[in-house]
Amino acid sequence: MVNDADGMTSQQAVRSMLLLMPRLVGRAKRLPVPEPLRTLDLAPRHLSLLAYLQYDGPLTVSGLAERLEVAPTTVSLMVGDLSRRGVLTREEDDADRRRRVVAIAPRYAEPIREWLSGSALAWAEVLADLTPAERATIVRTMRAYETALGRRMPG
Repeated sequence: MVNDADGMTSQQAVRSMLLLMPRLVGRAKRLPVPEPLRTLDLAPRHLSLLAYLQYDGPLTVSGLAERLEVAPTTVSLMVGDLSRRGVLTREEDDADRRRRVVAIAPRYAEPIREWLSGSALAWAEVLADLTPAERATIVRTMRAYETALGRRMPG
């Protein structure tokens, strides 16, 4: 293993990340799912949607679509599915009665907060000692990696 003080070549960094990412994803997937959520068969796409609602509060379908960087029809299908299962609510927007606002149903608010907290606490722990600029670099790097992977996807 390369000592942090020694720095890394690009090749060493790529190798380290290729070995680290499957472990990281595997550990995140093994975080315990709270009992009330276990029968819901939630997928990673649901986790992102629920995380936005948890941290940003109730949003419109178009607001969720913008944040998730997917089409509103995709979000509408997910919201419809989760609404039928009672996980989400859809209510009229007080500011504009033509719009619907999506929120986490009260019954599921605590289990979802608990589920998301495992990853959130781990990130808070590792980011705490970094400078704001270092944190920004990590976030920028992760976004750039996601974008680069997207360019390699067929279709």
